[in-house]
Amino acid sequence: MPHYTFLESVLMCEGVPLHEIARRFGTPLYVYSKGDILEKCRTIESAFDGSPHLTYYAVKANANPVILRHIAHEGLGADVGSKGEMYLALQAGFRPDQITFSGVGKQDDEIAYALDQGIRAFNVESAQEIDVIDQSAARAGRKAGLLLRVNLDIDAGGHAYVSTSRKQNKFGVPRDRAGEVFYHASTLRHVEVRGVHSHIGSQITNVETFLTAARSLAELITELRQAGNHVHELDFGGGYGVQYHGFLAHPQLPEEQAERAGLSTATMIREVLPVLQRTGCAIAIQPGRSIVAEAGALLVRVLYRKENGEKTFIVVDGGMNDLIRPSLYHAHHQIVPLVLRNAPHEKADVVGPVCESGDFFAQDRLLSRVERGDYLGIMCAGAYGYVITSNYNARLRPAEVLVEGDDCELIRERESLEDLLP
Repeated sequence: MPHYTFLESVLMCEGVPLHEIARRFGTPLYVYSKGDILEKCRTIESAFDGSPHLTYYAVKANANPVILRHIAHEGLGADVGSKGEMYLALQAGFRPDQITFSGVGKQDDEIAYALDQGIRAFNVESAQEIDVIDQSAARAGRKAGLLLRVNLDIDAGGHAYVSTSRKQNKFGVPRDRAGEVFYHASTLRHVEVRGVHSHIGSQITNVETFLTAARSLAELITELRQAGNHVHELDFGGGYGVQYHGFLAHPQLPEEQAERAGLSTATMIREVLPVLQRTGCAIAIQPGRSIVAEAGALLVRVLYRKENGEKTFIVVDGGMNDLIRPSLYHAHHQIVPLVLRNAPHEKADVVGPVCESGDFFAQDRLLSRVERGDYLGIMCAGAYGYVITSNYNARLRPAEVLVEGDDCELIRERESLEDLLP
């Protein structure tokens, strides 16, 4: 069921009008639907139809401790990219033996911390990293589990900044060197290389891209085994796309063409699962965006209308420090009034107060006309939103609210001026 809907002219999150939340807690404000998050977790799990697997939630997508606790309670594991994310995952209740540690630049103290916590595996990205983990594990008197991340040189499409599996990207070991590095790891005493890992990009909505990656990994596993390597686990990564365009529809809103509407994460998993299962490996995935993105919205208030000749600017109280995706990736987020007033449509830029020309949420976008004091919802902002906020211009990070049914809970307070001081 949709967790964001218009009840006549009022945008609701579950059973609560969003404009009332904005008035109560102030703006800019992140709001999340608990029901949407739990539904996404359960839908993804049901896609496996009882087949053995492990789903690691990618903590980098949204690391709010309350949200993490709810996801951990669903029985998912966690994939982390730093000591801090690992700490948050452990505090939220994720089991250490269901945590993987990814990233090309794991620091020595982070490796030691992960070994001390007894995490399941490191997703390793270079031969030198493997040697460092082996040495750290020797000092700790432990044996570290490893999965070798392989760069398949697959173009997953999308913005260059979210490409992770091309030859020019920093991630993973080149496919043609995988056998060499896998063998090297197998000769070390304090690591156990259990299998392979791949992550080909983000916001992928084309199932053929995932099928190409799955077939390439299956071929690689066959080659590794023929060379005498033992490969038991396959982590297929994440990157499952969500619907940013046309997320909401209403007769009073400008129409947006949905991106591959109906192609869900569950659908993509069901398509690739038979290919992955033929490897005989234990299967894992790492969804992040697809669990939390659609659950979140950034609420902002209109400060001014500004017209420069033929150009109209809607100046709001949120900025690129609150949600950087449009500025960083030219990412699209649907923007809608929280209360519709049968207003005419106009082409405008939605911009923030930060002293940068790149401070925008939309450019030349057809929108419902709004006035000073109106509230807007920037939709599908639950992933890579708050986690990339900053204090640029000494702006205070926003608060976060979780909605459940007819109730809402403040799950992170808005920063104060005193928080800016060391």
